[in-house]
Amino acid sequence: MKRGHADLPLHYGTVPPWLAQRMSLLGGAIVEAIIIEYGRSALLQRLSDPFWFQSLGCVLGMDWHSSGITTSVMNALKKAINKRSAELGVYVCGGRGKSSRQTPSELIEIANKTGLDGDELVRNSRLSAKVDNTAIQDGFQLYLHSFIVTVEGEWAVVQQGMNGESRMARRYHWLSSVLTSFIEEPHTSVCGENQGLILNLTDKLAASTKGRILELTKEIPDRLMREVSIILPNHHEVHAENVNLKRLGAALILAHEKNISDIESLLLLEGVGPRTVQSLTLVSEVIHGTPSRFSDPARFSFAHGGKDGHPFPVPIRVYDQTIEIFDKAIHQAKLGDKDKSDALKNLSKISQQIEQGYTPNDYFDELVQYERNTSYKYGGKTVFGDSKKPKDEGMQLKLWD
Repeated sequence: MKRGHADLPLHYGTVPPWLAQRMSLLGGAIVEAIIIEYGRSALLQRLSDPFWFQSLGCVLGMDWHSSGITTSVMNALKKAINKRSAELGVYVCGGRGKSSRQTPSELIEIANKTGLDGDELVRNSRLSAKVDNTAIQDGFQLYLHSFIVTVEGEWAVVQQGMNGESRMARRYHWLSSVLTSFIEEPHTSVCGENQGLILNLTDKLAASTKGRILELTKEIPDRLMREVSIILPNHHEVHAENVNLKRLGAALILAHEKNISDIESLLLLEGVGPRTVQSLTLVSEVIHGTPSRFSDPARFSFAHGGKDGHPFPVPIRVYDQTIEIFDKAIHQAKLGDKDKSDALKNLSKISQQIEQGYTPNDYFDELVQYERNTSYKYGGKTVFGDSKKPKDEGMQLKLWD
């Protein structure tokens, strides 16, 4: 199906500088790895997938369920990508509020550099915003518009609207390669809580109104928007039911219950401990996983926690080592040495192999508490401050019955 919906509670506030910088570095490394391995079209396809997008936000350390993922991820990617656009062949325009209104001028500037049709790109940007703000009258007012374009002229749009009364957000995803019409089911996904009857002139059953699209107020909504579900609840804590424990357990077993010398041999790296392997495995899956692997985005928050402390504080030292490892692997891959990048890719494959024969026990609450208790060892940090050593740390992580 082309549409999806998610419960995205509105969260306000800013991303602390210590996290924003790391989000940009790791986000840039993930983007570059995808482009090297699969190409620019594959990057756009991933950005147009709401499940993958939410998983990316989680693995970067943002609040796992909030609307803030959209703003923070696109801001981080814009900073990371645009300073290397000439090399990567990808440009990110727009953003939140005033930044969104700069999209046309940014696109014209890009067109002048690349030879793309700037007027056409501007038209596509404006039409996508107009459709989501006007042709679909669902109670959400756009406040963020991000337009991602490649040197080949392919593009994707990620934009978000909010409903102040319900304190909910809805995210819209577009992808040019599957777009056949701006006024007939153009989205790859529309993410947000289903709030009943809406006016949707992009539905196929609204074909008779296409000739009068400027007279929207005269039309009568005749259908509910059909959506697939991505459920993101209001509670801040990550609960066991928010995660596929079989998948998470397999990643943890790979990191914590294998002989560390085997892992070092796999990664061809020195000094990589189990906790870093845990993060590397989840980041690897964001890069190399198939769409079906992103049905539980909260699982990816077990790579680097969340800035609000859920499921646990952001382990700064682990985060920095993850960035360093991926940066080195990418650099060596460019020089023709793909051993390390292939080893990182294999982490997600090995995790899936372990998953086949794994039955999770009732360890979830203990896992979260273990991560919180040991957070101070890895420079754990939240918006509220640094992690402290607990009075009683005496517990071990046990994944098997």
